[in-house]
Amino acid sequence: MLNEEEDAMRDEEDKPKRKIAHEIGQDLSLLSAFELKERIEVLKEEIQRLDAAMQAKDKAKSAADQFFKS
Repeated sequence: MLNEEEDAMRDEEDKPKRKIAHEIGQDLSLLSAFELKERIEVLKEEIQRLDAAMQAKDKAKSAADQFFKS
């Protein structure tokens, strides 16, 4: 049988990871440096996702433009 410490660690591992949410213009004074770094990473990932979506839309539009020019 697991002791209490191991049981507590397993409970912590089983919990879903808290998703970091950031609101534009949010007060940053209460966040630690670590939390700020986490948010920067989340925002960088979101920028990459937005860029990929924009590129896909541009590619689809370009293909449609070529199709209708023919």
